[in-house]
Amino acid sequence: MNKIYQVYQVSDSTGETLDRIFLAIKSQFSDFECKTIHYSFTRTKNQADKIIAKCNEEENVIILYTIVDNNLAEYLKSQCNKYNIPCYEALGGLISGFSKLLKQEASHKPSAQHALDEEYYKRIEAVQFTMSHDDGKIISDIHKSDIVLIGISRTSKTPTSMYLANRGYKTCNIPIIPNKELPEQIVKNSEKVCTVGLVCDPIRLADVRKNRVQFLHEDRPKDYIDEKKILNELENSKKLFKKYNWPTIDVTRKSVEETAASIIKIFDILNTK
Repeated sequence: MNKIYQVYQVSDSTGETLDRIFLAIKSQFSDFECKTIHYSFTRTKNQADKIIAKCNEEENVIILYTIVDNNLAEYLKSQCNKYNIPCYEALGGLISGFSKLLKQEASHKPSAQHALDEEYYKRIEAVQFTMSHDDGKIISDIHKSDIVLIGISRTSKTPTSMYLANRGYKTCNIPIIPNKELPEQIVKNSEKVCTVGLVCDPIRLADVRKNRVQFLHEDRPKDYIDEKKILNELENSKKLFKKYNWPTIDVTRKSVEETAASIIKIFDILNTK
């Protein structure tokens, strides 16, 4: 039986570049089974120590990293050497390093990562699922989701869902409607599926709503763009997230990529428990 490697992707940013690099490397080896664990926004020695401690609890661990801080990068590398953990900087001789570790010759096939393989179809399926489950359209099979996003109107649920779908995660997003309870099915499902609440600064949210109503001529209630009403909606959503112990992300100053990276990190943590 082949080894199953635990590939820790450690980045000081969203990890998007690192994920793409690893996909290209993985495609070079036909007999390489692995599970990836993402550690984005790693910027301190304390964070690095926690990652090393986690690695020491596992077998067949490989660490890939993209860290621009030379001191932190050297520290991570020295700790890996100390505990004999294979560790590679993403812009180094990765294919050569993996070839030695796996005792396989790389295929050196150009653009191998673009093959129509199982991973490709998984992403297509995730996109189709996410589109059909946008804005709470379907909840009858919500248990099939990998991730469920919940938040009031215009908290970036849809764009974040689509980004996650393109990363291969089946994502369902549910709007919180004022004076309306969430369906019980959603609450029960959250015990089994990664459920994340999204919030935003009320002033910023008011501006986003005003612009959308103005340019798309949406038919909305008059208080839809009222800052006091929005603040009340946000406070109620936070109470809801706290009630069910759902992780919460403030999207105010985050790009969709950053929000998605944080969600994937939560997903990975929940699925390693």
